[in-house]
Amino acid sequence: MDTIDLEFILNNQAIVRRGVGPDQKLNDFLREDLGMTGTKFGCGIAVCRACTVAVQRVPGARMEPLRTCTTPVSDVNGRIVTTVEGLAQGDGQLHPLQKAFLKHFSFQCGYSAPGFLMASLCLMDKLRRSPIPRSAVDAAIAEAVGQHICRCTGYVRYYQAIREVILETPGLVV
Repeated sequence: MDTIDLEFILNNQAIVRRGVGPDQKLNDFLREDLGMTGTKFGCGIAVCRACTVAVQRVPGARMEPLRTCTTPVSDVNGRIVTTVEGLAQGDGQLHPLQKAFLKHFSFQCGYSAPGFLMASLCLMDKLRRSPIPRSAVDAAIAEAVGQHICRCTGYVRYYQAIREVILETPGLVV
């Protein structure tokens, strides 16, 4: 069986693993090999988006949402990956999105929350690079997280929390 030497940055930490199966799913690698259980496994066919993480090709590049349940680890070789565990600020403070999710009680079981958080982080990164009019915020949120599946909340609280953070973060809207 072919193996690869896997090297990538995960939550600001270098990960180096020798002899990794290139087709191993990223979700399995994160959860089983690295103990990063915040990234959830839901449907296994990239539909529910509970497994979403943020990936950058190089430092400073745009964050892109990536569904880990169908992505082989070889796809993140040399990349920068941020999981829900990497959202907290350097001083241990929760990210504004996490605080807003708690404030709005945007989750019930919490299973889909990591995927929503990571897709929202990618949206905020996109808006930092290219701010949008205030009137376009709801459509941008719907585009970023509209296909995420949550069986508990009805989505309204997620949208409220994300909207609040976008509108309160300087430079995201014009």
